[in-house]
Amino acid sequence: MKLSRFVLTFTGALLLCSCGGRHTAGQHADNEVVAMDSVSMIAPVYAQGFKVKYLDDMILLDINDPENREAERFHFALTEKDYSGEIPEGYSRLNIPVESAICMTSLQLSNFLKLGIPEKVVGITSTRHLHNGQMKRQLKEGATHKIGIEGNFDNEVIMALNPDVIFISPFKRGGYDAIRNVNIPMIPHLGYKELTPLGQAEWIKVIGLLTGNTAKANEEFRAIQYRYNDLKAKVDTVSNRPTVFSGEMRGGNWYAVGGKSFLAQLFRDAGGDYFLKDNEESGGVTLDYETVYTNAANADYWRIVNSFDGDFSYDVLKDQDNRYTDFDAWKNHGVIYCNMKEVPFYEKMPVEPEVVLADFIHVFHPDILPDHQPSYYHLLK
Repeated sequence: MKLSRFVLTFTGALLLCSCGGRHTAGQHADNEVVAMDSVSMIAPVYAQGFKVKYLDDMILLDINDPENREAERFHFALTEKDYSGEIPEGYSRLNIPVESAICMTSLQLSNFLKLGIPEKVVGITSTRHLHNGQMKRQLKEGATHKIGIEGNFDNEVIMALNPDVIFISPFKRGGYDAIRNVNIPMIPHLGYKELTPLGQAEWIKVIGLLTGNTAKANEEFRAIQYRYNDLKAKVDTVSNRPTVFSGEMRGGNWYAVGGKSFLAQLFRDAGGDYFLKDNEESGGVTLDYETVYTNAANADYWRIVNSFDGDFSYDVLKDQDNRYTDFDAWKNHGVIYCNMKEVPFYEKMPVEPEVVLADFIHVFHPDILPDHQPSYYHLLK
């Protein structure tokens, strides 16, 4: 179907929607999403890192850093392969639908897996935490290849694959300058920069837009959004909000995330208080032990994610650093744990924030979700 026909249908749907009476801002946004979904159009609701504008003969995709509005912006004009018209100034042309792609991160890969199109992923970096059976088969059969690690990519493999696009995380240390000369479009995927769980998950719409799977992307996100907000509403009025802290000591430093991060938002939405809730940073923060202890000694829960061979336990934590035993969360068995060796954390969690939210609610407020079966996080016994 031509882009112009999409736009005409889309406009008509919005007009029909807007004639249904007056709504609050939130209600209008929801109705607008329904109208867009009905004709497979993409529009962000929670994500702050991308915008989409539909023209008669192309779609404009604008990408920016959700954490830093002053950072570099990226502009793409999405066209059909036989398009021969002009491209707006400042935009790079990209033909859609994309049929093959390289993913630099598991978060990017998670979008393809959720959409059910893993065959479009022809290259990935690390397989360290890869669980997906289809991706493993593709690697074994040579349909997907490893392209090296960040900072040391194999340009020969990349050029041999000749994908339509390479998805990158431009504000990470990824050594992307070394692959700019392969002359393959590089599309920033900034879901990891979003400040809310739903904002991060909504980047599935970008992949849906680029690969011709907009209807599926909207359908999947609508289900995520509905379930997440339904769960959040269950704990909005709880009076008891347990405190939770996160991270572990690594090389003499404690690594956690700031109070404006999507993880901190997850804790809030699950009816808890993050120990750095007054912190204004959205990314990772490095703390010394004394600072963490001062703020989290009496916290109710301690969230830990790692890759551990064997049975992780409170004794293991004690052996790693005896000072851990000073925290109430250790003393009272309040560790919320996820072992990435056992669960597909990175390749599924970004597009399942509602599942993660349910895991946390089940721990913080077990009476609200008494029958929930944990998927990622469980209370360490």
